[in-house]
Amino acid sequence: MSDLTRSPWLRAALLIGAVGLAGYGLVSQWPQVHAALGQLDGRDVAGAAVSAIAGLGCMMLAWRALLADLGSRLPLPAAVRVLFVGQLGKYVPGAVWAVAAQVELARDYAVPRRRSATASLVSMAVTLVVGLVAAGVTLPLVSAHAVRQYWWVLAVTPLVAVCLYPPLIKFGLDRVLRVLGRAPLEGSVGRGGMARALGWTTLGWLCYGAHAWFLISVFAGKSGQTFALSLGAYALAWAVGFLIVFFPGGIGPREVALIAVLAPVMPSASALVVALVSRVVMTVGDLAWAGAGLAIARGGRGASRPAGPGDSRPSPDPGPPLVSRHGADGPPAGR
Repeated sequence: MSDLTRSPWLRAALLIGAVGLAGYGLVSQWPQVHAALGQLDGRDVAGAAVSAIAGLGCMMLAWRALLADLGSRLPLPAAVRVLFVGQLGKYVPGAVWAVAAQVELARDYAVPRRRSATASLVSMAVTLVVGLVAAGVTLPLVSAHAVRQYWWVLAVTPLVAVCLYPPLIKFGLDRVLRVLGRAPLEGSVGRGGMARALGWTTLGWLCYGAHAWFLISVFAGKSGQTFALSLGAYALAWAVGFLIVFFPGGIGPREVALIAVLAPVMPSASALVVALVSRVVMTVGDLAWAGAGLAIARGGRGASRPAGPGDSRPSPDPGPPLVSRHGADGPPAGR
């Protein structure tokens, strides 16, 4: 099965199937979908886009805080370039391209490969854990259906929260890397660095929740309960898309999960519109930040330069990267 999931043909078929199912949903429910699209206000879509861009920026600052704690403090323009230009690799079939691109871009700023890979992997783990905690806390409070359907999320919430302890994250990721035949992480993130990363990641998830709220509230009403539903639903859907690594950028599984969570509170056609518009908005956010990163590279504001002596400590092993740009082994790229 693992060999099959590494096949580019199978990945392409899965992606085509997901897009095809979405297209079928649009065609089969077109009158309802058209009516739901007519209810969307341009201001709500703009609010969703601004919230998504802000959320992505917060996630970048969390990654930058982790990298600084490990010993490489990147200037803000450089961090934008490395993270967001590299992150476009998540839309390429395969599980490692985003991390591999970020590792290579970070080398322009004298960041050792293992250090930048460590920051990226820990950042993904933190984003996933905080998202699961958000889903586990909010969904049971706003939806009896969610309690019955997703009780397991609530059940594992205390466990995943404990996993935010820096040595435990390193222990878990090291075991995964050992199974994949990769070198262990460079070192453990300190408590201060983890606290800063958690702060930025939590703020980022609140922004992601706001982006979903702008869209969902059109059909479910503008209230605090709707915001809790929006945050929990999007967090759970994002986690599903992240964990099912066969689909580039989580395209397909995220939308299916979001529609399933929203089904009890709105018509399926409206939920489908929310899921598709959310995907477009998040993709626009990715492209906007990547465009800023490319502009920084062209303008020289984030010109490649080594970090200053006080900003970087030597890596104990600056050798081969944790991920390969030519293989399919490695952890899932950021979503």
